[in-house]
Amino acid sequence: MIKILTVIGARPQIIKAAALSRAIKTTFPDQITEIILHTGQHYDENMSKVFFDELGIPQPDYNLKVGSTSHAKQTARMMEGIENALLNEKPDFVILYGDTNSTLAGALAASKIHIPVAHVEAGLRSFNKTMPEEINRICCDHVSTLLFTPTATGLKNLLKEGFCPDAKPPYSNDNPAIFHCGDVMYDNSLHFSELARQKSEVFTDYQIRKENFALCTIHRDNNTDQPERLSAIFSALNQIALKK
Repeated sequence: MIKILTVIGARPQIIKAAALSRAIKTTFPDQITEIILHTGQHYDENMSKVFFDELGIPQPDYNLKVGSTSHAKQTARMMEGIENALLNEKPDFVILYGDTNSTLAGALAASKIHIPVAHVEAGLRSFNKTMPEEINRICCDHVSTLLFTPTATGLKNLLKEGFCPDAKPPYSNDNPAIFHCGDVMYDNSLHFSELARQKSEVFTDYQIRKENFALCTIHRDNNTDQPERLSAIFSALNQIALKK
């Protein structure tokens, strides 16, 4: 029996973890045991608990309840809690998703006590190191043993950074394996699309015509906190709407 410890903390990671937890439950229940650790990076019920409930993810075995603070304090508190859980559980692998502080903390805590790291969404780059996420994803990739990249571009990025596409077992963070495996978010979109059609009331609640709308999310601070950039985004959306 393989034992893995999945680290999640932010809403996107909870969604991504649903795909893996579902595969373990339906296909590998006799081969893989999954321990879930929630750092508490996103702690509001609407940012966390509701996703466990609606996506059918097992409730966390550990919840560090770290909450919001500075990058350094948050990451340090996560590392301490994750290390304690790793020493207690002794998993064969730690599974990490994306590029949050939870990802960085899990990567550092696991690699320093020689527990292999598997990074889902490896190789993605913005080439902008003013973004905290860029630092997190680069650091995580370079201490990982298994790197799962969702795109051909991600694979090219890893090759440019010196990862070997022909690595042979036994794998380690000195001899990592890279896999171009597809996108777990796309898997989830396919899986939950019918459920969304059945349960979603957004069209009736907001009187939206189904063939005449676009969904746009704007969440990065370099967009929302800079008036000129935010104005440019709304201007572009307005032009799109007029052309429609």
